[in-house]
Amino acid sequence: MTTAPWRDPALPAVARVDDLLSRMTLEEKTAQLYGVWVGADTGGDGVAPHQHDMTTDYDWDELITRGLGQLTRSFGTAPVDPALGARALARAQRRIAAAGRFGIPAVAHEECLAGFTAWRATAYPVPLAWGAAFDPPLVEEMARRIGQDLRSVGVHQGLAPVLDVVRDPRWGRVEETIGEDPYLVGTVGAAYVRGLESAGIVATLKHFAGYASSVGARNLAPVRAGTREFADVTLPPFEMALREGGARSVMAAYTERDGVPASADPELLTQLLREDWGFTGTVVADYFGIGFLQTLHRVAGTPARAAHLALEAGIDVELPTVKYYGDALNAAVRAGEVPEELIDRAARRVLIQKCELGLLDEDWQPETPETVDLDSAANRAVARRLAEESVVLLDNPDGLLPLSPDTRIAVVGPRAADALAMLGCYSFPSHVLTHHPEAELGIEIPTLLESLRAELPDAKVTFAEGCPVSDPDTTGIEEAVARAAEADVCVAVLGDRAGLFGRGTSGEGCDVADLRLPGVQGALLDALVATGVPVVLVLLTGRPYALGRWHGRLGAVVQAFFPGEEGGPAVAGVLSGRVNPSGRLPVSVPQVTGGQPWTYLQPPLGLAGEVSNLDPTPLYPFGHGHSYTTFTWEDVDGPETGLGTDGSYDLSLTVRNTGDRAGAEVVQLYLHDPVADVTRPDVRLIGYQRLELPAGGSARVTFHFHTDLSAFTDRGGRRVVEPGDLELRLGTSSADVRHTARLSLTGPVRVLGPDRRMLCETRVAAPE
Repeated sequence: MTTAPWRDPALPAVARVDDLLSRMTLEEKTAQLYGVWVGADTGGDGVAPHQHDMTTDYDWDELITRGLGQLTRSFGTAPVDPALGARALARAQRRIAAAGRFGIPAVAHEECLAGFTAWRATAYPVPLAWGAAFDPPLVEEMARRIGQDLRSVGVHQGLAPVLDVVRDPRWGRVEETIGEDPYLVGTVGAAYVRGLESAGIVATLKHFAGYASSVGARNLAPVRAGTREFADVTLPPFEMALREGGARSVMAAYTERDGVPASADPELLTQLLREDWGFTGTVVADYFGIGFLQTLHRVAGTPARAAHLALEAGIDVELPTVKYYGDALNAAVRAGEVPEELIDRAARRVLIQKCELGLLDEDWQPETPETVDLDSAANRAVARRLAEESVVLLDNPDGLLPLSPDTRIAVVGPRAADALAMLGCYSFPSHVLTHHPEAELGIEIPTLLESLRAELPDAKVTFAEGCPVSDPDTTGIEEAVARAAEADVCVAVLGDRAGLFGRGTSGEGCDVADLRLPGVQGALLDALVATGVPVVLVLLTGRPYALGRWHGRLGAVVQAFFPGEEGGPAVAGVLSGRVNPSGRLPVSVPQVTGGQPWTYLQPPLGLAGEVSNLDPTPLYPFGHGHSYTTFTWEDVDGPETGLGTDGSYDLSLTVRNTGDRAGAEVVQLYLHDPVADVTRPDVRLIGYQRLELPAGGSARVTFHFHTDLSAFTDRGGRRVVEPGDLELRLGTSSADVRHTARLSLTGPVRVLGPDRRMLCETRVAAPE
């Protein structure tokens, strides 16, 4: 029997796919451009916006005779035993392959933002906690483990990471982001991509692009970002994750910018992404994003026109289920309304990726494991380490922490005894199990109350909830005050409940009007402080909240951003002193609840000054965090010097742990550009290095600065390096500068291309 060229693994993927396309009917080609969502809820209470009115019925048996591009969330739609789910997915894939003429299975995709969003899978810390850890190698290790778990059950593509840069902390999806700085988001995001891709999983960057810049922090609201903000803040993390991470897929954002929806923007999805950046993978729609061109954006009057706009812009795959790339599109092609070349272009990209995944090979077989463990001890160890590294000690003015091992502790607050307090909205328990109250949690998630009792077995620990998370019920405050008054110290555990579309205080569609603590938690904290008993505030949140009202009145403040299933022991370890806190803020913590939006990336007129009575200066700045040990920075080698606009410069220093216990310091490098063609942020992060040092230990860190890192978008839209003065500032935060190196760039203005250097390389060595 002669093997058709498209089946020949010895041929290049492009040649194989071109042969296959020449044999396919129009319906078979478009079938590769959509997914189906088996078991999706159409009753109005789903896990995606407008799921109730965008999901339609279809005849599965008839549909798969054409082939199928993707299978949507076989594990992430309902609680399914992982081993049974893997076997069910394998059966579905065999049916798909047997039903079509070419025997091609579907790409199975799942959400994996903070772990595989599946029942009984490890729930890792949310991305905002990754940013707080400032530890890309650890994030890469976590992502590799997530990818291995996905592959073990037959999944090919993961819809992560989120690379949106926080522009307004009132936005509900802040918990899904890595932070408010594009360099931090890009470096940590690229590490996640490397880990996921190293396991053979197609990483999908989202949301491309501008989604987090929505007006008023409202989900899906229009984006008002200007050209330079878009180029210098929004886009770099995506470019970095493609170039440094190797991501093979991109998801188009729901939002529109300057009247053009991302899903219908060829300048974004084709010219920039493919022609300028050289991306060759697949672009997928966010769930129902193509339909929204007709129903929400109203730039298309018919389903066929919406499909045409999306295809023309560069969206290859309709997710999560078929509606716009199906029969309506086929009819429009046959009527001459949509060029078939657009179908061929998208199908070629999809099939090349399937070829790379081995799905076109004759010997392909689906995964059929006998047993599956998606929450292994090794997974939990990584989750614990990342949780511990991400906890930020915001304040400890009088050394109240660590807590004494035999003290009387009143634990108070609505987040202390709830396991879900540890999880973000894309964890399976918060995302799916709320619709299945009959199902057990599936994984062990110690609460902070349980963890603190285990951590300090000799302490006398009492508990009172005090108030709900968001309901205006103050009846429990009296009991909470009584428990606090009886104790030596009160640990107030406050924060968010993750949810979707208004069913939580943080998460997708859970935007807020201001940054006051949810519900009556502020009143509870006031009452606890009024007792005179020292109060340790512990925040388990998905965004920063304004804390200026209590500044100087608290014994200590600890911030954890949804730290995952091991978050309880991690935070308890910080309170007890077993864990030396090393997290640094990936987002600023505001002083007051209003005056937003604000992030630290501000030009001079965005900072405090005489022109306004409103002072936006944060209470705790980006990059801030304390430790239980002390560090000195010595022997800084960074003389003032001249440098060409295509030059480089090494800045070195020695960091010494001068305390009596091991700890981690995060050295941060910021750029200050005194004069530029356009206004620039006063400071912005361009490099960092996390250092783990034993008591008395030291290390020498060298930052290799290239002038490309000073580039920005000028008035003409070019990315340039200008001659002039620069300052490189070494600091423990964006506001705490320890050393400054002054450079003078000489020579012509240099215009950069897509091959510019994006990373500040660092080298760590023992001091000489």
